[in-house]
Amino acid sequence: MSTLTAEQQNIQRTTREFVAKYIIPNADEYDRTGEFHPFLLEAAKQSKIFAMAIPKKYGGLEYPAVTQAVVLEEWGYGCAGMGTTLAAGLLGMDPVLLVGNEEQKKCVFQGIIDGGLVAFALTEPGAGSDAGSVTTTAVRSGDEYILNGNKCFITNGGFASFYTILAKTDPNAGMKGISAFFLEKGRPGFTVGAVDHKLGIRSSNTVELHLKDVHIPAGYLLGKEGEGMRIAMMTLDLGRPAIAALAVGVARRAVDECVKYLQKRFPDKLQPGETLQFKLADLYIQTEAAEQYLHHMMGLRDAGLPFSKESAIAKTFCGDTAVAVTTQAVSLMGSYGYTSELGKLMRDAKITQIYEGTNQIQRLVISRAVLAPPPAAAAQKAGKS
Repeated sequence: MSTLTAEQQNIQRTTREFVAKYIIPNADEYDRTGEFHPFLLEAAKQSKIFAMAIPKKYGGLEYPAVTQAVVLEEWGYGCAGMGTTLAAGLLGMDPVLLVGNEEQKKCVFQGIIDGGLVAFALTEPGAGSDAGSVTTTAVRSGDEYILNGNKCFITNGGFASFYTILAKTDPNAGMKGISAFFLEKGRPGFTVGAVDHKLGIRSSNTVELHLKDVHIPAGYLLGKEGEGMRIAMMTLDLGRPAIAALAVGVARRAVDECVKYLQKRFPDKLQPGETLQFKLADLYIQTEAAEQYLHHMMGLRDAGLPFSKESAIAKTFCGDTAVAVTTQAVSLMGSYGYTSELGKLMRDAKITQIYEGTNQIQRLVISRAVLAPPPAAAAQKAGKS
């Protein structure tokens, strides 16, 4: 029995209609060609999808976190590549949502409502999981900053209207020298580089970005100088559950495709044998558990409770589940699985263990949180020192 409210069920139903109309019929073709899907942006604009996380005071829908997860799961069910395009558009705006001033929020949020994408640019050739190794620089010059550097593996980078850029304002201060900025597309010196062609989520645009003496107003600084890494970590806390939701959608699609195949393969009896039954049950159990944990974690966020550790758990568990479920579903279907929609789902599932912080990094985050002393003990220790 669904625990979703009537409003959430209606949003879920509307999202499924959107996915059935725009995503599922086009997913295979765009996966085959590896091309981007600009038509989806116009469809998303018309349905106000990009406004779901924007506060109502700025013209958004301001969906609760659990409701956002429901929408994201449906995107993943339709196609993780197209779902990544839509989800990453939300990730890119999160720094502005978290620390932007009124002028910045009005500018960026209106651009999103009008159908624009925002790309989040943290990763560099030498700074992936080790985000503190960022070498892109932002030098203050009067009432401007001048940006120089290179970013890689940037989702939506070739089609975004706005970008959140992490750069060092103090090269000698390590992670404390990193700051966050936003800029618009078309700034002189800002160019899009090579397009990455990937194993999965092939229709999602992933590119390099190059910044050579890019001048931006000082007012484009998000928060304060030196707060960039803190802003990035808060952004990733919000972004990881989005990946978890896409992963749940992929796993659920794999289970449904497997069920349809088995029902067709054994039309006279819906009991194809205990071995297959048990394995199919396990796929369902894993997918259901992943979805329930994701909703639990989003419930904490809606309640205003800490959720950083739980965000890492959700991303790890749901990503691992998507890979395990799709792989097993392919095995259950044999050659038919390897040559059908299941093959794409398995390829798409793998990235959910990698982007927004690899699951190995998530395990570090989780273990550090588990090993940390309780707040009371930490406060007591600080008082004695």
